[in-house]
Formats: sequence, structure tokens, C-alpha cells
Amino acid sequence: MPSLLLIAAWMALVLIGAVLVSHRWPERKELSRKIVHIGTGPVVLLAWWLQIPAVLAVPTALLATLIALINHRWRLLPGVEDVQRFSYGTVAYGLAISLLLIAFWPQHAVVVCSGVLVMAFGDGLAGLMGRAVPSASWSLWGQRKSVVGTLTMALVSLIVLGSLAAVTAQPVAWITLLSISLLATALEQLSGWGLDNLSVPIAVALCWRWLT
Repeated sequence: MPSLLLIAAWMALVLIGAVLVSHRWPERKELSRKIVHIGTGPVVLLAWWLQIPAVLAVPTALLATLIALINHRWRLLPGVEDVQRFSYGTVAYGLAISLLLIAFWPQHAVVVCSGVLVMAFGDGLAGLMGRAVPSASWSLWGQRKSVVGTLTMALVSLIVLGSLAAVTAQPVAWITLLSISLLATALEQLSGWGLDNLSVPIAVALCWRWLT
């Protein structure tokens, strides 16, 4: 199916980019992983735009999650998992997307997009900015958090949710969007072992569904 081929081509570009970056900057172990993290997010937008049915979207997401689990165990693509801490992040990310697709796709595609895109862009850019810009930091469950990274997570989450509200013409109050953004930021702080990749998308999506 041409639509699935387009999505597969996008993911192939993301993975190739991550591998190239891991070879070019081997000392920056989180960078290639963040490329996959951020690059995976737009897949749900492509699937929404291409009107991929659930009968194709769900098995594809489950297969991607299985591949992530295999890669986590055997490091077939080390650039995706080469981090300086123990993390189930890539597997949790795929599981979150799969569960959201099962629950809401395609009738409530915007709900899926809200959770996935907040995680992709909010958490992904927070990780990059937190390491690139020096600021006060602290450690929670063995993970370093910083003022810059935390503010990035909150701001980007708010921008993502506001953009979705504008694109779908949903009359969502800014206080609602801010509340969801702050919840996402809090969960990103408290989730260890990469499990925020599961808790943040699901919590954001459920809040979007209930509050909007």
C-alpha cells in the first residue's frame, strides 16, 4: 500500500539519520536516540493525513514495538539504544503509541496525536536543550533534570497542544492546555527507566479526550 510505503520511507530516513549521527559523534550517545524519538512523532500525523485505517495502523505499531524490544535486547541498531543509563524508553514509546491507536484510532486521531507529539517534541527537545544549555540541575531516579530542559518540556508541550487545538478548530481554553502541559512536565520528571515514554503520551491523550 503506497501510504504505508511512505511512512516506512520516513522511518527509514529517521533511522539512517540516527545511525549516521552515532558514527559522526560517537561521544554524544543521546543524540542519535533523540533523533529517533523526535522523528517518530510525525508518523501519526502522516497516518492521519493519509487516513491509514486501524486494521493497518495497529499491527504496524505493534510490529515496530516488537522490533524495538528485540533491538533493546540484542542492540542490532546500537545508535538507537546507546545511552549512558538503563532505559526501556524505546519499547515504552512504541507500546504507548500502540495502546493509543487501539483505543482511539481513527475516530479520535487528534487524541493520539496530542499524546505522541507532546512526547516526541516536548521530551525530545527537552533532552537536547537540557544538555546543550548549562543550567541548574538535579537528579531523580538516576536521571539528570535541568531548569532549561524542564522549561523546554513545558513550553513545547503547550505549543504542540495549542497548535492541535488551532488546526482542529477546537475551542480549548488556554488554562486547559496549560494544565495538560504541566502534567506532562511533571510526569516527565517523575518517570524513571524511560517509562515516561509510556506515562506521558497516555496521560496527555486521556486528558485531551476528557477535558476537550
